[in-house]
Amino acid sequence: MPRPIWTGSISFGLVNVPIRLITATSAKDVRFNQLHANDGGRIQQKRVCSVDGEEVPYEEISKGYEMAPGQYVIIDPEELATLDPEASHTIDLEEFVDLDQIDPIYFERAYYLVPDKRAEKPYALLAEAMTRSGKVGLARFVMRTKQYLAALRAKDGVLVLSTMLYDDEVTPLNKIEGVPEGVELSDREVAMAEQLVQSLATEFEPAKYHDEYRERVLQLIEAKAEGQVIAAAPVTEPATPVVDLMAALEASLAAAKSKAGGAKSDEVQRESA
Repeated sequence: MPRPIWTGSISFGLVNVPIRLITATSAKDVRFNQLHANDGGRIQQKRVCSVDGEEVPYEEISKGYEMAPGQYVIIDPEELATLDPEASHTIDLEEFVDLDQIDPIYFERAYYLVPDKRAEKPYALLAEAMTRSGKVGLARFVMRTKQYLAALRAKDGVLVLSTMLYDDEVTPLNKIEGVPEGVELSDREVAMAEQLVQSLATEFEPAKYHDEYRERVLQLIEAKAEGQVIAAAPVTEPATPVVDLMAALEASLAAAKSKAGGAKSDEVQRESA
């Protein structure tokens, strides 16, 4: 069971709600260790000086900011400590906005907030008020000497806090090369594309999506651990790009309708069984 990684309170006007912060997500990446192919020994990484080639103990390592190639400004840990934000252990709600006003590109990591004992009523009150208003609270808080911008919202009666990127951390679109401009689209092409989108529209069901690559990797690991011999997968040729846009749209729309019809038929059969 996940444990709280931070404790504090939500500051909402003159109301303070004591809470505990719990990580809401857990990455499921398959992690490998580096091994020596000859004897299976773990590979160790050492800190080596680029000048004399000697290994450097941790206590002799300093921090430097590169101003130009090979030119660094040395910063002492004590100097950085004087700039650390004050750890107030308070999530200060500053303003409320509509969720659709926040582009998802700004969201970073999500956390659940759960109330401390004797704080359940103000917690539930805040969650209900946010649910009814449909608003998201923008807040700042400090965790581990770093100040975060965050969005607070209610989900099924539970408060969810998402840390956010600051505006200067998101690359503006006008800095991206290759963005199409002035492309001419016919009304028929747009109408066909809209029909294709609508034919594929459905309710979001996160449980039906799986990391198929990770599952295959885990199956490979299990099979090799049991001593099985794994044959190399056949190489498939890349698909030939489609030149006729309208033909591709029409074929895609027909395939989507056929798939939808098949799914509906399966559902009818299940109901009649």
